[in-house]
Parts: sequence; C-alpha cells; structure tokens
Amino acid sequence: MENVATHEDWKVCFAEAAPGLILFARQFVRSVADAEDIVQEAFVKFWRKQHPIANRALLFATVRSTALDLLRRDIRRARREADAFAEAEQSIAPPEFDARTESQQALAAAVDRLPAEQREVLVMKIWNELTFGEIAAVLGISQNTAASRYRYALAALKRNLISHG
Repeated sequence: MENVATHEDWKVCFAEAAPGLILFARQFVRSVADAEDIVQEAFVKFWRKQHPIANRALLFATVRSTALDLLRRDIRRARREADAFAEAEQSIAPPEFDARTESQQALAAAVDRLPAEQREVLVMKIWNELTFGEIAAVLGISQNTAASRYRYALAALKRNLISHG
C-alpha cells in the first residue's frame, strides 16, 4: 500500500504545484480567479481518478483540458445568448394596422420604412402609451434618446406621407 498517497501528500502536492498550475491556466483565461477555479477543478478531477501524485505532466494536461472545457462552455453559452437575442429581435412584430383606407395603408407603409429603433419607440409611445421614462428603461437608453427617436420618427413619417401623398 505504499503507492497510495495520503491526504497530507495531496495537500503538499497542491501547495507546491498550484502556483505553477495557476500561471499555466492563466494562459487560457482573463482573470486569476478563473485560473484558480480551473486549477482547483483540475486537481479534483486528478485526485478522483486516483492518478499517481508524481505524474506532473498529467496534472498539467488535466489543467489544460479543464481550461479548454471552460472556454468551450463560455463560447456555447455566448452563442446561445446571441441566438436567443436574435430570435427575440425577429419575434418583435411590426404594428398591425387594419388598413381599410388608402390613408391607413400609406401610414402603415410609412411606419414600416422607419428605422427599427425609431419604429419601436413610436410603437411603445403611441400604441402602448408608455412614457419616455418607461421606454428608456425597456430599451436601456436615456429618456432624452427615447424622446429624440420619437421626434425623428414623427418627422420621418411626416416627410414620407407628404412625399407619397
């Protein structure tokens, strides 16, 4: 049973190897805290598989593998978040008009031609009766920006309706 490392042996190994492993893990991530997490996770994996404590090369390989796993998880999460954001953007339907008259059809067409950022403010302000403060909170912009986009939208609608009228 001489090959079995004791709890104390593992503590000593970790204390000796951790600084170099953290420096190595730091090559893969932006922060020391992430590197420390990687080393800790790798060391636990190494210990659970009961690898020989003296096999430092395998310990470094485990740190590298753990770091790459973390990076892949982050990339997948970022991709999922971007996809969800894109789906949310696409699911925002333009306002529906009951275009019975020619003037209503012209207004609907003019609203459709507005830039998306102006159209969304216009829809929230006119059809949903939100305040500029509420619109700003929804879009993560200032109240002044919301008001400006609303004014630009109204001016563009006026120009479009006059030129097509």
